[in-house]
Amino acid sequence: MQTIDKFNFDGKKAFVRVDFNVPLDENFNITDDTRIRAALPTLKKILSENGMLIIGSHLGRPKGVNEKFSLKHILNHVSKLLGVEVQFAKDAMGAETAEQINNLKPGEALLLENLRFYAEEEGKPRLADDATDEDKKKAKEELKVSQKEFTKTLASYADCYVNDAFGTAHRAHASTALIAEYFDADHKMFGYLMGKEVNAVNKVMNDIQRPFTAIMGGSKVSSKIEIIENLLGKVDNLIIAGGMTYTFVKAQGGKIGNSICEDDKLDLALSLIDKAKAQGVNLVLAVDAKIADKFANDAKTGFVDVAEIPDEWEGLDIGPKSIELFSNVIKESKTILWNGPTGVFEFDNFAGGTEAVGLAIVEATKNGAFSLVGGGDSVAAVNKFNIADKVSYVSTGGGALLEAIEGKKLPGIAAIEK
Repeated sequence: MQTIDKFNFDGKKAFVRVDFNVPLDENFNITDDTRIRAALPTLKKILSENGMLIIGSHLGRPKGVNEKFSLKHILNHVSKLLGVEVQFAKDAMGAETAEQINNLKPGEALLLENLRFYAEEEGKPRLADDATDEDKKKAKEELKVSQKEFTKTLASYADCYVNDAFGTAHRAHASTALIAEYFDADHKMFGYLMGKEVNAVNKVMNDIQRPFTAIMGGSKVSSKIEIIENLLGKVDNLIIAGGMTYTFVKAQGGKIGNSICEDDKLDLALSLIDKAKAQGVNLVLAVDAKIADKFANDAKTGFVDVAEIPDEWEGLDIGPKSIELFSNVIKESKTILWNGPTGVFEFDNFAGGTEAVGLAIVEATKNGAFSLVGGGDSVAAVNKFNIADKVSYVSTGGGALLEAIEGKKLPGIAAIEK
């Protein structure tokens, strides 16, 4: 397989798929440029070798051309970070864009407009709500043809293809997977970020140093079921945290007050407890909770046994006994995967458990453990507590990371490895 370090970009046009899907405020200012910075090593490497950059990305989920989701809003910031004036193509397709690409000189860069302005990027027809089955069938067939042309055109812009968008690697979209078919094995490769992400996932899922502990947070068991089931075959310890806790507690007969709970998943929770026992996995649940009389930062609070939450109160974080329990397990671990907070850490009053887990991971990492943090809320948490640089790796991919942990082969990765 070709690698970015071995490839000579001198005089070559490179189509680089990045994930510049960054948050913008109401004035279109970037509020977090982590994803742009993460792609810089790849982009700078190509420019430093006198390559020509064609940068492709999406922003948001537009259903057609929409000024709000235009990549022109991030152009100046990308130019500033890259250290060159990045040109802008107002359309990802068309004669004008083809001419801009044709006129690119070594060391120059061009940012294409949002690829998702075209339905062909995602391969999903955009139809009216009242579209008939016949309309849907016809639109699907037409889109299949036009997507092929769209993909072929994107590929025609460049001599080589670099995928550095791990955040969209789980999507079989035109620019993230299908385009790779138009390049032979010597002319398609992962960028630095993608390579790091793939290596980090492989290290956690395949090159395991034991004990291996996974911390799964989040509010719903149903959204993590496939991940949990896959992890049960790999981990030594599985810490269940966040809102999911209360589904497990109620399933075992506990009183959870007004705490979040999936009442239709109680049997599922019990079956996961049984599966963990059968596979010799230490399933670790909270033993106490920090409770609140309302869902607010200024709520009245208290600490109670996790199975004895009074009526009208709800658990919004773990308590001190659970902090000690979780921390001890984490500190003894050699491989750690963290996905999801222990509570509503966005409220400072209920951030203590999540911060404590983060600090325990930092300590384990200092002592030689490999720690991978991923999934939107976990990443936000390590940034909030300023510990992102104290863990082994922070993944930029939310859904992509979760699907990789589920054991699925990601289309964006498979397309390069073919």
